[in-house]
Amino acid sequence: MSSRTVIRGGLVITASDEIHADVLIEDGRIAALAASGTPAAGAWTAERVIDATGKYVIPGGVDVHTHMELPFGGTFASDTFETGTRAAAWGGTTTIVDFAVQSVGHSLREGLDAWHAKAEGNCAIDYGFHMIVSDVNQDTLKEMDHLVEEGVTSFKQFMAYPGVFYSDDGQILRAMQRSAENGGLIMMHAENGIAIDVLVEQALARGETDPRYHGEVRKALLEAEATHRAIKLAQVAGAPLYVVHVSAMEAVAELARARDEGLNVFGETCPQYLFLSTDNLAEPGFEGSKYVCSTPLRPKEHQAKLWQGLRTNDLQVVSTDHCPFCFEGQKELGRGDFSKIPNGLPGVENRMDLLHQAVVDGHISRRRWIEIACATPARMFGMYPKKGTIAPGADADVVIYDPQAEQTVSAETHHMNVDYSAYEGRRITGRVETVLSRGELVITEREYTGRAGHGVYTPRSTCQYLN
Repeated sequence: MSSRTVIRGGLVITASDEIHADVLIEDGRIAALAASGTPAAGAWTAERVIDATGKYVIPGGVDVHTHMELPFGGTFASDTFETGTRAAAWGGTTTIVDFAVQSVGHSLREGLDAWHAKAEGNCAIDYGFHMIVSDVNQDTLKEMDHLVEEGVTSFKQFMAYPGVFYSDDGQILRAMQRSAENGGLIMMHAENGIAIDVLVEQALARGETDPRYHGEVRKALLEAEATHRAIKLAQVAGAPLYVVHVSAMEAVAELARARDEGLNVFGETCPQYLFLSTDNLAEPGFEGSKYVCSTPLRPKEHQAKLWQGLRTNDLQVVSTDHCPFCFEGQKELGRGDFSKIPNGLPGVENRMDLLHQAVVDGHISRRRWIEIACATPARMFGMYPKKGTIAPGADADVVIYDPQAEQTVSAETHHMNVDYSAYEGRRITGRVETVLSRGELVITEREYTGRAGHGVYTPRSTCQYLN
């Protein structure tokens, strides 16, 4: 039995177009679009009709940087794949790409299998995986080829966190050379972790233990230096590069310069860097710990350069780096020593709304909103046009969005499994009303109607921006 849904009367917004159109969904996919009120659209019949008059009809968000159940700093990210994907759906995101972790001394395959086991049967929305490569050796390099063949086409490396995820320049170069051959994309956490560890040690010796010092030791210049170094290593390897969670204006400048030279270098930023700052890290008491993440929040003047980078396409993607730790019992591990505060913020539920607020505030256009949150991440990581757009043949991942509704962000009303909101009390214009994932209703007029296990694993092709 085929199932049909028609969404009538909304303004369909994609990265390239805005059109008042009805959308026909059949068997989990977009079957057709037709201008609202035309005979073609009027002839459609369906078991389910959704009235989107006065609303936006947009592609489901694609968040390509999440960490569900991530082990870090002696604890675990507080969202499971079940709670985290449900919260994502509440926020209008219908696909995540999470990070499977290779532990030092173990194979990539072991890490990937462990993450498949965490996610399978538990997700409310579709999901894919990147692979964190912590241990580069001949076996790892061979495994990278196999993973690309089976749809894990991106590999994350860290210039930060010595003794945990850190790779030295030689290991990074080898992995980049391999990705240049197999079509994979290296994602880089660009911070000079060796130098940062020295500054951490010195700050603690001076008795500087509060959360705000986390931002002071992880200097913007050390993000810029690492970004520059990653770009040059990629250039030597003849490989593309994607720099994750860019927070500093100096790092944006490095990306812009590389792109002006015609290099295949890409940059991602996150809502926390666009909306929060070191003012939050300096909140009194231990409140600042809620905002400890890496790369760290920067002084407010960096925000304008990040918005500019998004407008000029020197930054292409906004992801969340969703990695939640509860204030009670987790963030508190760092009382008296900022270096022991688990690094990460909750945000998977807030991204689409915060970026719509950026449209309201005049930072970006509506189409650019969809581009940086849906279409480009899908293209960057080999899922377009199955994900990231509303077009015939695409998965029916569709959000009915009310651009007039007002809401106040709060931990009391969010659905992430964490005891605080990084955006507590912030008033936002715009709200998700209804969400479909492959044609199935996950959120129905502000009520959760999805289920764990609806979301399926999505293998990916290689980056679609490369020649």
